[in-house]
Parts: sequence; C-alpha cells; structure tokens
Amino acid sequence: MVTQSFGARGWGSAATAGLAFAAGALTALAAQQLRYEERRLRAERSDSRQAMLTEQQRMQFYLLSQAMEDPDLASVYSTVQVESPTQRRQYLFAHAMYTNALLAYRVGVVNWEELHGHLRVICRNEIFRDYWHSHHDHRASLEDTSQEARVGRMVDGLIRDLDEADTDEWWVVGEPPSEEG
Repeated sequence: MVTQSFGARGWGSAATAGLAFAAGALTALAAQQLRYEERRLRAERSDSRQAMLTEQQRMQFYLLSQAMEDPDLASVYSTVQVESPTQRRQYLFAHAMYTNALLAYRVGVVNWEELHGHLRVICRNEIFRDYWHSHHDHRASLEDTSQEARVGRMVDGLIRDLDEADTDEWWVVGEPPSEEG
C-alpha cells in the first residue's frame, strides 16, 4: 500500500503560495486605501475652497448692502463716476447680480452653459450694460487666464451678440465660448 506524505515540503509550497497571496492582497488593499485617502483630502480641499468662496461672498454682500444704504459708503465702495446716488445704487446692485452669478459658477451651483444663460438675461438690461461698460478698466487688471476674466469675456461677447442680433428672440442669441478660453 502506497501512502502519500504531506511533509514540510507539501505544506511549505502551500504556505508560501498563501503568504504570497496574502501579501499581494495586503499591498492592493494598502494602495486602495491610499487612493481613497487622496480622494478624501482632495474633496476636503474642494469643500474648504467652496466654503471660503461662500464666506467671502457673504462679506462682499454685507459691504455692498452697507454701501447701497449709505451714499457716503457707496462712494468708497464704487469708484466710477456716476450721475446720481440712484445710479450708484443701481451699479452696486448690478455688481451684486454679476458677482452672485460668478459665485454660483465657481462653487458648482451652475455649469458653464447655465452661467451663459443667466448672464444672457442680465445682459439684456441697459443699466447692467452701462455698469459693465463703466467698469471696463477695472476688469483690465484681471489675470487673463482667471475665471473672472473668462466670465468677463463671456459677458463682453453676450453684449456684442445681443447688440448685433437681428432677432427679437434674445434667448437664442450667442453660444457660450469654450470653458477653457
């Protein structure tokens, strides 16, 4: 009668294979954990940036509200020449509308195409257009590749497209420029 021997040699190969499998699984698990941690940190940084942008917008709105209520403060907040305190308040409000739309895009409430649609509505207003043209020199100091500069170019294009449109259907005027440029 022949008997099989499961000596150290038989168990050793199985043990080695098991250890290799366990080591591979642990390595894969560690790599997966590292990727998860990197994603979590990226999300935290993104959430933190959105929270900072939102807080900055709250402060700006507070200052704007103060300026709209007090002509003496309004003359500090806005440095463009205006014809009346009423026009200054209108410009301040136009600025609030624009920065609100810009913040909505920055924090992801609206996408690029939706921002284009919101701004197209705003750009139909003559007071907003006057505000926009009077602040051209302020926008000239923006870094050309910044989000605000790109959005500013979108507004410039919308105003131009609305002026040149040969239709009363303003809601179809203009296409959003590429988000990169």
